[in-house]
Amino acid sequence: MLNRWFPALAALALLTVPTPAHATPGQPEVSADPSNAWSAELRAVGGDDVNVAWTGAALRLADPSTAPGGQRAPVAQGMLLTAAHTLATPANLVTAAVTGSADVEYRGRRGDQWTEWQTAGTPLKESVGVVEVRVVLTGAASVTAVRLAASSAPAATGLAAVGNVYRVYATREGLVGGTTANGHVITSRDHFVALPSRRGLSPKGTGDYTVRVCTTSGARCEFAPVWDVGPWNTTDDYWNPPATRQSWKDLPQGRPEAQAAYQNGYNGGKDQFGRTVANPAGIDLGDGVFWDGLQLTNNAWVDVAYLWTAGGPRGVIGSGPLNIRAGAGSSFASKGYAATYAQVPIECWVTGQSIAGPYGTTTRWDRVGAGQYVSHAYISSTSGGAAPAC
Repeated sequence: MLNRWFPALAALALLTVPTPAHATPGQPEVSADPSNAWSAELRAVGGDDVNVAWTGAALRLADPSTAPGGQRAPVAQGMLLTAAHTLATPANLVTAAVTGSADVEYRGRRGDQWTEWQTAGTPLKESVGVVEVRVVLTGAASVTAVRLAASSAPAATGLAAVGNVYRVYATREGLVGGTTANGHVITSRDHFVALPSRRGLSPKGTGDYTVRVCTTSGARCEFAPVWDVGPWNTTDDYWNPPATRQSWKDLPQGRPEAQAAYQNGYNGGKDQFGRTVANPAGIDLGDGVFWDGLQLTNNAWVDVAYLWTAGGPRGVIGSGPLNIRAGAGSSFASKGYAATYAQVPIECWVTGQSIAGPYGTTTRWDRVGAGQYVSHAYISSTSGGAAPAC
């Protein structure tokens, strides 16, 4: 069965009391050097923020009693996503000093693609010129200021290999009418997935972090954006190697904590919140992915590619869910779907049936995997360079 979210049952025990300004634990205080220092704009709460409000004196949860509907953490949370900030000098490390209590995370833009989210104080593997910051509040916590500084540091090592694919157990999320961790209101037969770490959480209305999830036979696949956090855990980026994994660094890369807990009694058979793990799930699928994309009838093992760990040309699906065809024409069999906003890898392109779509009329078909093609008439934008002809 599904791993459902819970109301804030343990909220009183987990509430965070506002404190004076401090650096994120384990990192130095923010440098006073003004050339690469700035303050987060906490008052600019907008449509891509989740369950937060500026009260006139501090940023707090808009509703501190209940977690957003898609979240499975047993404590209320909220998130403010700041505007992209251009650095004075390229850097690979952002540190944060917080007045109050909050978790601060950041990502950097490399060319026209974003890195994975990192906790402030953890270096990226390369220098970037643009960063984006998000501030995460839990329970009754509040924050009045977040000062940020960028600098250079030894690059992170042991990052995920290009093209990581892992077989994990998938559950159906459901929860129609609930709100996901990025603020999306879940609709009937919705096309998105959830992973148990915010490191791969796409901002609302984007597919910056997209997975390709396939049945174990490979007969059906879907490209879908990561819009929620779960199942079970919220700090389990199991697709990363132990050296950079947020939690449970003694587990092998590609093995979710919930799977280890369920199958082997790891962590006493509990998740990070002390709940007994009832299934080995490492991914949750929106109903549209579950029923329509993969045509599943029950929870099942699936093969998942974490596409932001790979490079190369990408295309954004501007109108979907879009059929993935076995060849370059609409008469070829459907192999699954590519969801709206999903970023699909473009291996190469071929000439095929002329298609009129929202982005023009074209005979170009993009190959997004072995025996998988989508019409370029449904690609709203591309990044990562030009794709070659097949």
